[in-house]
Amino acid sequence: MDGKERLAEMTLGDKITLAQIRIRQWYDHWDGKVSVSFSGGLDSTVLLHLVREIYPEVPGVFADTGLEYPEIRDFVKSVDNMVWLKPKMPFKDVIKIHGYPVISKETAQKLRVLQNPTAGNVALRERYMTGIAKNGRHHRNKKLADKWMYLINADFKISERCCKALKTGPLQHHTKQSGLMPYVGIRSTEGGQRLQSLAKFGCNLYEARHPRSAPLSKWTDQDVRGYIQLHNLLYSKIYDMGEKRTGCMFCAFGAHLEPGENRFQRMARTHPRHYRTCMDKLGMRKVLGHIGVDVNPLPEQLVLNFETEAA
Repeated sequence: MDGKERLAEMTLGDKITLAQIRIRQWYDHWDGKVSVSFSGGLDSTVLLHLVREIYPEVPGVFADTGLEYPEIRDFVKSVDNMVWLKPKMPFKDVIKIHGYPVISKETAQKLRVLQNPTAGNVALRERYMTGIAKNGRHHRNKKLADKWMYLINADFKISERCCKALKTGPLQHHTKQSGLMPYVGIRSTEGGQRLQSLAKFGCNLYEARHPRSAPLSKWTDQDVRGYIQLHNLLYSKIYDMGEKRTGCMFCAFGAHLEPGENRFQRMARTHPRHYRTCMDKLGMRKVLGHIGVDVNPLPEQLVLNFETEAA
């Protein structure tokens, strides 16, 4: 029986027990000098409850990027023993200096390098253009997908550095300054770089530049929802408004893949003021149009049809 089969056979109770073991191991290893990285989302809501059921005194740490949904911010304010962090640079400066977060982190990183040629990144640019490394070996996944090649010459910058500037950077700085080692709510089932990281390093990463514990690494969306129902946990009401992922409101990673009413069309309906800021003041209308994402609000009847199908 392989790992996937064993994971499929685990009940929610099994996963809770395993998470509690990881939580205790992490706490003991650092002599209680730990914290919970809290975003206000469902995963971190479950994680905070799991940790505080065992260690009630553990503080939460919230990176206030300025791009959270108002409902997320209101929910975070209702949670006690929470440290609020502020980034050094607002989003408008991040996109001006580094570029817009579009397509995916991996693709945005390749485009950032290709849009900014230097004498020092010649080999890297060659790899991203052809997939061929210095040793002559071909790595298909290292090459920028052909369909995004045209974005190299876009008249706006593209970058993956937004999250580092607004969220992970402040959180890592806090860890360094406070000495509190974080529990984080990342899950392998979310895929992408998170899956790669968890598959490589496991739940509790003690020896690393940025140590972290991910007790929910084996959990699914259904597990998270099941835990919330089991313990009747309060959560942000944004999830009752159609949102499934509640990171930064203006992040466009994956928006081109969303069927039906996408996040920005939904924002026009649920948060019109934020929508106008995103589209017009920050220039996202042009950027999203350039990658084929429709940001025009959908007719009410069409939205109702999508919601009915989803239900």
